[in-house]
Amino acid sequence: MKQLYSIIIWLIFALAACDTNSINEKHTKMTKNETAPIAKKMPYEMEIHGHKRVDDYYWMRDDDRKDKKILTHLEAENAYLKSVMNHTEDFQEKLFEEIVGRIKKDDTSVPLLRRGYMYQSRYDGQNEYPVHVRWKQGTDTDEILFDVNKMAEGHSYFNLSGYSVSPNNNIAAFGTDTVSRRIYTVQFKNLNTGDLYEDTLEGTSGNVIWANDNEHVFYIKKDPQTLLGREVYRHKLGTLQNDDVRVFEEKDDSFYMSLGKSRDGSVLYIHHDSTSIAGVSVLDASNPLGEFKLFLPLEDDHEYSVEKLGEYYYIYTNWQAKNFRIMKVHEASTADKNAWVDLVAHRDQVFISDFRVFENTLVVKEKENGENRIVVSHLTGSDSRQLKFDDPVFDVSISSNPEVNAPNVRINYSSLATPQTAYDFDLITGERKLLKQDEILGDFNSGNYQSERIFIKARDGAQVPVSIVYRKDKFGHDGTNPIFQYAYGSYGITIEPSFNSSRISLLDRGIVYAIAHVRGGQMRGRPWYEDGKLFNKMNSFTDFVDVTKALTAQNYGDGAKVYAMGGSAGGLLMGGVLNMAPELYLGVGAHVPFVDVMTTMLDTSIPLTTNEYDEWGNPNEKEYYDYMLSYSPYDHIEKRDYPNILVTTGLHDSQVQYFEPMKWVAKLRDYKTDDNILIFETDMDAGHGGASGRFKRFKQIALEYAFFFDLLGIKE
Repeated sequence: MKQLYSIIIWLIFALAACDTNSINEKHTKMTKNETAPIAKKMPYEMEIHGHKRVDDYYWMRDDDRKDKKILTHLEAENAYLKSVMNHTEDFQEKLFEEIVGRIKKDDTSVPLLRRGYMYQSRYDGQNEYPVHVRWKQGTDTDEILFDVNKMAEGHSYFNLSGYSVSPNNNIAAFGTDTVSRRIYTVQFKNLNTGDLYEDTLEGTSGNVIWANDNEHVFYIKKDPQTLLGREVYRHKLGTLQNDDVRVFEEKDDSFYMSLGKSRDGSVLYIHHDSTSIAGVSVLDASNPLGEFKLFLPLEDDHEYSVEKLGEYYYIYTNWQAKNFRIMKVHEASTADKNAWVDLVAHRDQVFISDFRVFENTLVVKEKENGENRIVVSHLTGSDSRQLKFDDPVFDVSISSNPEVNAPNVRINYSSLATPQTAYDFDLITGERKLLKQDEILGDFNSGNYQSERIFIKARDGAQVPVSIVYRKDKFGHDGTNPIFQYAYGSYGITIEPSFNSSRISLLDRGIVYAIAHVRGGQMRGRPWYEDGKLFNKMNSFTDFVDVTKALTAQNYGDGAKVYAMGGSAGGLLMGGVLNMAPELYLGVGAHVPFVDVMTTMLDTSIPLTTNEYDEWGNPNEKEYYDYMLSYSPYDHIEKRDYPNILVTTGLHDSQVQYFEPMKWVAKLRDYKTDDNILIFETDMDAGHGGASGRFKRFKQIALEYAFFFDLLGIKE
């Protein structure tokens, strides 16, 4: 969700029908002249439930990331990729310049009002990072809070987790990560003098919340091995971290924690989230020495979050409401669900995904049959109206809106053909005011592109939504266009049909871009998610395959020119699809892919294991072990032909450890019976999110596009 993209269009390539067999023959000849790194086999036996697995590449794991033989192998893979793709380097550079050339170099965010100050982020010229500024409302003299470019000097990777300003507007807490493991060091800056306090908080999640006394903050400390945030600490400015007081400890490893503060500033939150349970503990923000207490005891299969305004809490809950509802309760009766009153009732076909409470108004984001809408009503739930947008298929979200007494609600909007746009909507009249639309450099015209939403019938009868975009004058609906098909499909994360400027480099060369909203996301509500997790996970894979077959059958593209792409849990999807239907794809891109499901989920020392049992299953239980083993990509590699494959990872990845894709590639190399390309790139400085900065991340996109174009025979 959230990016500053911009676009230039130049050099359009007409796509004639390509002879795919001759393309693959060209690459067969090329790769036979290259020497791919061959990893040593060192069999490692694992047994559970009476079943034995042998992993020849288990040795590739090094938690310290210092083993010379491992680093040497990764460097050899990088060198091999470079040699295989050497003939495309000029094209890669052209694509990179084309993509970043669309971005407005001197750009600013829409100012945001918070406690009498306007806050803004600015990008200048070729700088990779923003400069964060603010100014007093009603004045035009700004002050620099953080110049991230200066902060990043001397670091190959740098990330500012964000910053949190004290209630009196005088101090900013901020977190930095220079390794890309998502473990942050928090510091404090005096905004009046520009000086740093001596206080330093190590090993944190990077998020800090302020009590109303402007002296105490709360933060989450991370376990350095599992990277889980287990403990919440209270810190008083001017004291040592060793003197901090632990105010909460999470003893159940299936939970994540995060911190927050109500928009009216009255209470602090600890959010407790697992896959099927969610709740919140609260503390009076004016009493930092008090104790956090659960708003409502945590219950199996109950997920709730709250907003506070005055004497009332507004509750987002799935209690007796699979697709969620919004309820209201007085602060004195929070633990009595019988006292909760419906504001927005549950509806079987309407999924409520977000809301904001203003002084007299409730703003709700909901989705029906995969289509988004924003509904504004009085806090009583009456006088509701739906906000109006322009595209038939679009992405929309409620922005942060920190001021509860604001007369407008800020909305972020885009579509597959419409750049990121910020609107203010009058809460009374619904009148829309355009604040900013990302400027796309060059001759970009959104009218050149057509987006569609279609439904594909899956093999079990489910209707899978697919969002499609193409350039009108490059699309004949005659089955000749190449297809770039993307999906994610896990954790209930919905991949919305939003704008992405780099994608124009595909569309302008005649590529049809399709997002398969497979089960495992929430495009069709909470049941859509539940049909793609645990014992239903196989639906995610078969949905993707069925979408590919239907798109080509319905002449959206050529079945010999399909490229599939996914990352992280979407990389798991790619791994599964490669084993189930490799013949459908000319190429596959798998980025930071979660592919060694069994070994990872059986190892509680690896980040994101125990707290994901409710997503994938607990393999210590045989029925889950058997089912997870049935689709685990690493365990199902066979002696067979695979398509051309590009795999990427980051050495310091905190979510999917580098050794999963590393050994997956090694095993694929050993087993595959074809001469198709298999290349693997490791960013030795980055983690799960890739390179830091505004422009560097586009290098990998340019590499992937060049890889696909080269398979198609499209050249500069």
